[in-house]
Amino acid sequence: MIPVADALAHLFALTPRLGSETVPLVQAAGRVLAEEVSAKRTQPPFAASAMDGYAVHRDAVAIGAQFIVVGEAAAGQRFDGTVGEGDAIRIFTGAPLPDGDFFVVIQEDVDRNADTITIARAPGSNDNIRPAGGDFTEGTVLSAPRILSPADIALLAAMNIAEVPVAKRPDVALISTGNELVMPGETPGPDQIIASNTFGLKAMLDQHGAHCRILPIARDDVDSLKTAFDLAKGADLVITIGGASVGDHDLVAPVLADLGTQRSFYKVAMRPGKPLMAGQMPPEHGGAMMIGLPGNPVSAMVCGAIFLLPVVRAMQGLPTQAQPRKIATLTADLRSNGPREHYMRALVTDGKITVFDRQDSSLLSVLAAANALVVCPPNSDAKPAGSTVEYIEF
Repeated sequence: MIPVADALAHLFALTPRLGSETVPLVQAAGRVLAEEVSAKRTQPPFAASAMDGYAVHRDAVAIGAQFIVVGEAAAGQRFDGTVGEGDAIRIFTGAPLPDGDFFVVIQEDVDRNADTITIARAPGSNDNIRPAGGDFTEGTVLSAPRILSPADIALLAAMNIAEVPVAKRPDVALISTGNELVMPGETPGPDQIIASNTFGLKAMLDQHGAHCRILPIARDDVDSLKTAFDLAKGADLVITIGGASVGDHDLVAPVLADLGTQRSFYKVAMRPGKPLMAGQMPPEHGGAMMIGLPGNPVSAMVCGAIFLLPVVRAMQGLPTQAQPRKIATLTADLRSNGPREHYMRALVTDGKITVFDRQDSSLLSVLAAANALVVCPPNSDAKPAGSTVEYIEF
């Protein structure tokens, strides 16, 4: 067995970088920006009013000063006339200012009688003008790589970027194995269960940029497994679920070896999730990266959070790094840990974390109630309530 950190390092060494493609801006949300882009215009492109009010020459602003309104400026329509001393223009939020040194007196500070306005209340020192380029200027760079947020999309739109270079989405083939499995919606036999891991992992990975294909369940025989691997051709990452242990019916490892897969490691010092394996498929299978997960539902999902998410992110050009850890305070005593790093299902609320009593790796109901995995290092001592622990958001 190898430590979790070593397993992750091996996985990053296997991880391919997938290159980029250009997509319309409307399709770019949540994608990874593959290269920096530069603004094609300045924002705002002109000095604009930040408020509804009246634009007057700055040096004429004083309580009691009177002006004649000679025109109007609105968003999308500037005033093209001349604004002389003693003149004002009615101006609305977002409207361009005339050339010159102006001050926008907000309408609440003005009394108006026909076309004459009087500054009746102290206008303060804020000129209520958004300067040209106050947001960004032409050539301003949006750095990469980054996951494009809604705010990033709005910024790119304002920069007049209509198409965006993004990392290609990893093509992931998911293969559940086992005679005991049937798909959701089917009627299981008396000794069968519903395949759940595949669907949970697809949901997890799709949320982080992957494009997952759920392949037909591979039965516990050599021909069925080989057919599944044939169907996975073209994938960037092939994930098997179950069959990776050493029992008589665990055929994934020998079938992969027979196909010519180069194995990187097998077994990780963690729980749940010890029977984890990884390697590279042979050239005739596209040389895809391969990860074999344990079949217990919680084990597969925990391994997905610890290993698959960092790998999928790295495929898209994001930094090769483990899941970030946070700190919370225990609400109850935590027992000592054995020689394997333990990821315990827990619920964190307002900085306090409660570790669930039941940690069996088959209990999906417990996993669904959790929003955190408490990380218990190997051979760590017991911790009393009130101690702090590290956890990973889940």
